[in-house]
This record gives sequence, structure tokens and C-alpha cells, in this order.
Amino acid sequence: MRDESRLIEEIADGKFHSGEVIAKSLGISRAMVCKRIQSLRKNQKLTIQSVKGRGYRLAQPLELLEIKTISDALSLATKESLDLHLHHTIDSTNSWLMGKASDGFPSGSVCIAEQQTAGRGRYGREWISPYGKNIYLSLLWRYPLSPTEVSGLSLAVGVTLLRVLRQIGLNDVGLKWPNDILWDGKKLAGLLLEVAGESCGPCHVVIGVGINTSIDEQSATAIDQPWVDLATIPGFTPVSRNRLVAMVLDALLTTLNGYQYGQLEPYLSDWKKFDLHYGKKVSLKSGNSEIVGVHQGIDRNGALLLTTADGTQTFHAGEVSLRPA
Repeated sequence: MRDESRLIEEIADGKFHSGEVIAKSLGISRAMVCKRIQSLRKNQKLTIQSVKGRGYRLAQPLELLEIKTISDALSLATKESLDLHLHHTIDSTNSWLMGKASDGFPSGSVCIAEQQTAGRGRYGREWISPYGKNIYLSLLWRYPLSPTEVSGLSLAVGVTLLRVLRQIGLNDVGLKWPNDILWDGKKLAGLLLEVAGESCGPCHVVIGVGINTSIDEQSATAIDQPWVDLATIPGFTPVSRNRLVAMVLDALLTTLNGYQYGQLEPYLSDWKKFDLHYGKKVSLKSGNSEIVGVHQGIDRNGALLLTTADGTQTFHAGEVSLRPA
């Protein structure tokens, strides 16, 4: 993929580039340039135009992610604490980092990708991940705690991501338990946290973040739920992908450092404030069962509180899915 990624870099600006110039820059033949253009169309699903006498160009320019650009935008504390790994194409940033965690990768390791071929959401759902369009990143963090003591971390991370999005001007975003961020009832961003470790500690957690920045029409047809991206929100001026990645990493590091002892308390008020279903009648589905009640927010451990005819019950992330009744 390295040769293909270099070719993408050559044409990322959306302008015409002659096959001869590309071949010379990459040190390959004109025929090989043509072959790799075909590969990018097939594997990365990129729309690349070719015009005789003018060369090749992307139908839409891409802002590619760059380690240096992201690193330069990080705070000094974050830059010193994180180790960034950028992949052009990968199966899943979470899967890659979970594997590296077992190999001893340190806390603060970050995996970022331009494209995922097997991106995952909750319950193993596919996370549509077109090339160079959105943000797909995962961060590894190690705790001296047991897995149960970090059970509320996904809620804290959800609030953290929402704060970042509001910081860039999205004032109408809200939270859907346990870890989705919606705009106008449509999914804008989501989280996938995976935890492994000893029952009494220590443990490590991989935090996966997906943000829709710009989804092409071809990729959109594969999404099976209402969605939105930053590029199509009315009145919003999208920010640089590199800058947004840096803002997310800065915010995550602050949250992870402050969660050393399983403290969800600093996030409860914001969760309640931006909880899109608080006080509403909802249905909770788990497998073939369904429970209807009034959503009463979350408890101090991040469990959902639902008031039914049998009283108030608690439900934990990963057991149920939430839909408006």
C-alpha cells in the first residue's frame, strides 16, 4: 500500500497531474502508474478522472492526515505522552491496537487510519470507513484498576468527545446512551471501548473514535441508520481533519489522566444536560426482549436508569440498545 499511498499524495490536491510527471516522481513506469490508478479506484473506492493530454486527478481533493501536522497541533503534555501510528489502510484501528496491547505496547499508543476495511461499531456492526473522508482513531490506555472499575469510562469519553464538537461550533449535538453522538437525531460520531485485563487489575482499554466528517454517496448507501457528517450540517464550516484529530487526542488525554480512580462524577452534569432521551419514554432492546419505560439518566457508574411499572431498574452498556419509543 505504500506505493499507492504515495500516488494518492501526488494527486490529493484535486488538480490534474500528468502520468509522466507522476511516474518520474515515484520512480515507476507510465504503465505502472495506470495500473495503480486502477487499484485505487477498486480498493480505495476513489473517483479518479483521467483526461488524455492532461493526466489524472481526484474528483474531490483530500486533506490527508499527517503525523507531523497532528503532532504540531498537540499540546506539549499530549505530545510527550502519546505515540502516533498512522496507517493508510487497515482492517480496524481497534483490532490493531488490541493486538499491539497484548504485545506490550505502552499506554498512550495511538492508531489512526485513512481507511478501515473492517471497521467495527457496537455489537460487531460494521463502521463504514471510506478512504480519507472521516476520522478513525484508537487510543490505548493502561490502568492499575480492574475492568469493572473502568466501566463508566465510555460515558466520560462520550462527554469528552461532545465537548470537542461543541468547541468547534456544533451547538446542537447531543448524547445517546451509552456512547453515540447525534445531530438532529442522526449519528455523527460513535465510540467503541474494549477492555482486557485481570479480574482484580491491572487492565488496559482501547478507545475507538469514529467521526463522520465527509461521507461520499457510494459509502452512504451502506449505512443502515440515520447519519450526518460535518460537511453537510447547515451553517457549519468544517475544520481541518488533522486539527480535529489533535483536539480529540488532547481532550482524551485529559480525561484518561483524570479517570485514574474510576471517577465519573465530573461528567454526570454534562451527560444529563446533553442526554437526548432524558425524561422521555423509550424502549430498551436486548436480544428478543424489550422493556419500555421512562429514561431517568445514568447512575454514578454509567448504568442506564429506566423507570417501569416495576420501579427503577439499571442497565449496563453492552447489554441493551436504546431507541425512542
